[in-house]
Amino acid sequence: MAAPTVSADETCMSPYMAKISGQEDFVYVWTLGVEGLGDGQDKLVTVSVNPEADDYGKVRHVTSVGGRNEAHHSGFTDDRKYLWAGGLDTNKIFIFDVYSDPAKPTLVKTIDDFVSKTGGVVGPHTPYALPGRMLWTALSNNQDHGGRTALVEYTNEGEYVDTYWIPTDDNLQGAEKTGQYADGYGYDIQVLPRRNMMLTSSFTGWSNYMMDFGQMLQDKEAMKRFGNTMVVWDLHTRQPKQVLDVEGAPLEIRCAWGAENNYCFTITALTAEIVLIEEDDKGGWKAEVVGTVANPSDVPLPVDFSISSDDSMIWVNTFMDGTTRGYDITDPHNPKLAHEQYIGEQINMVSSSWDNKRLYYTTSLLANWDHKGEKDVQFMKLMHWDPETKTMEEQFHIDFYKEKLGRAHQMRFGAYSLYGKQAKHESDADAQLALTQEK
Repeated sequence: MAAPTVSADETCMSPYMAKISGQEDFVYVWTLGVEGLGDGQDKLVTVSVNPEADDYGKVRHVTSVGGRNEAHHSGFTDDRKYLWAGGLDTNKIFIFDVYSDPAKPTLVKTIDDFVSKTGGVVGPHTPYALPGRMLWTALSNNQDHGGRTALVEYTNEGEYVDTYWIPTDDNLQGAEKTGQYADGYGYDIQVLPRRNMMLTSSFTGWSNYMMDFGQMLQDKEAMKRFGNTMVVWDLHTRQPKQVLDVEGAPLEIRCAWGAENNYCFTITALTAEIVLIEEDDKGGWKAEVVGTVANPSDVPLPVDFSISSDDSMIWVNTFMDGTTRGYDITDPHNPKLAHEQYIGEQINMVSSSWDNKRLYYTTSLLANWDHKGEKDVQFMKLMHWDPETKTMEEQFHIDFYKEKLGRAHQMRFGAYSLYGKQAKHESDADAQLALTQEK
């Protein structure tokens, strides 16, 4: 009897992107450099995660990019051959070849004219794969460094295509304003191709995200500078259609995968609400608060979250208390807490495998927002989730400070199977020798 095939891809990825069939071999961690730690640079850290590998749970390779750029989000092209990663401070975009040798990505191109090419867009945040295109969300602009911003489109080869400014009260661009706000803020992006719908969320601008977190919390004016909207776009024309009120900084968006499940979720950072975005009875879309995360009065600060491939669960991380929570969303209008577990002093990102059994966690939010002192821990952890017993157990833990790597931020999965390549398992000694030589 043949062994069952493991489906092992991240559930937040673009539906246009090539998918992994079988066990993932690597997790690529886009990492913020720390002055005085190792080489001090931002870097792409390749972690070996196939249990059959000799160096399972260890760092296989490191590619530094030169300087510190406020490394944040990354994403693959639709053919999965290249990984694009952005810097929120310097506005640089780094393009890595992950095809030639998936174990050892190489930096092949740096885009350093993002602001001038795009007409003043600042803070490239989320790269999202469309057919032959990479569509970036952004967080700010070079006029006032506030939250008004745009989407930016590139070809897979890294050539600039166009800029699409997010609707504002003084320029709705034909979109319908359905509530109080049209603030022009940006953050994340997801699509539902069968509905010709693209959805963006909102956060804050450069003047806030580069500020010390404690200082910002005490600044009343700064605390007013957070997004309260989501925008529904025509996917094909990139035309904004509706501006929805979603107060409290709606961050990541996760859309359902089921063929008949035409809805998405977001979580609001400042008000700790679970929000459902679905079609209304008028041919448009609506946003509805359907639950809360932890106790909103404690300001748990929900950050990243992940949806299971069968649309049965979402995993929500809260930064301030280092906890992950799993919610049963089989009834999307009534999420129910199914599991709650402390992961570490701080956690930010979570990536879920397609079979819903592996959850990877990393820690860093922003360089100036991470905890200080003993609470400033930086790690990557793999946790195994058993949906039958509803238990979660740690498989391995990499201390990014001990390894002198920096602040662990976003993760992306890699696999030899994507490119018809065979795994070349290195021994522990070979991998550690190569890593020492790179350092």
